[in-house]
Amino acid sequence: MPATMLVFLTILLTVILYLISRKIFLQTKNPIFNPVLLSTTVIIIIFHYTGITFEQYKPGKDIMTFLLGPATVALAFPLYLNRATLLQTFLPILFGICFGALATLTTAVLLAKFSGLDALIVASIAPKSITAPIAIEISRLTGGDPAIAVAFVVFTGTLGTIIGPSLLSSCKITNPIARGLAMGVTAHGQGTATILQEGALQGAMAGVAMAVAAIFISFIAPLYVPWLVHL
Repeated sequence: MPATMLVFLTILLTVILYLISRKIFLQTKNPIFNPVLLSTTVIIIIFHYTGITFEQYKPGKDIMTFLLGPATVALAFPLYLNRATLLQTFLPILFGICFGALATLTTAVLLAKFSGLDALIVASIAPKSITAPIAIEISRLTGGDPAIAVAFVVFTGTLGTIIGPSLLSSCKITNPIARGLAMGVTAHGQGTATILQEGALQGAMAGVAMAVAAIFISFIAPLYVPWLVHL
């Protein structure tokens, strides 16, 4: 099969499976049927039995990854619609995001460190709660491995979308601003996409949290993470 045709087919397969998975999730509201988790699992199974390798899938993956940029920028629209709420609570939101991002980074590194994991793994797990492109660069600066870092990012986002909303509800957290911020800080893009289904305000706050947390961690990680790793 020509390479161009294979790229087209892999992109088409990914989009179709995601749309089907999303429809199943919206109908069932069961976190087990998280669209990312379900579609990824099905793609892996299909590739296993058809013999398609990751190297063959990578060109299509790169195109879809490139589109994450415009998709992230699109989150500015619900933020614009809710700009008045953001301005009214700007300082509490800013401090909440920064402390939340710092807490997720610190607990992840210390738990990994005191579990006896290798220093490379410990450094790679640090940026698990921020978006993948920034996590890759941070892992390089802190002595981690970009591939391992991305794996932790994807796992964190998927796990966050599965248990995040129900955990927040179990804790009686119903404020849309708080729910959005929590999902954006802990589960980055996947969490933002999930909480956006609850409402535009939640999605806007999650988008702000994801962006601010990534910027904040980018500034502190190069010095803070190595210090934690060798603590």
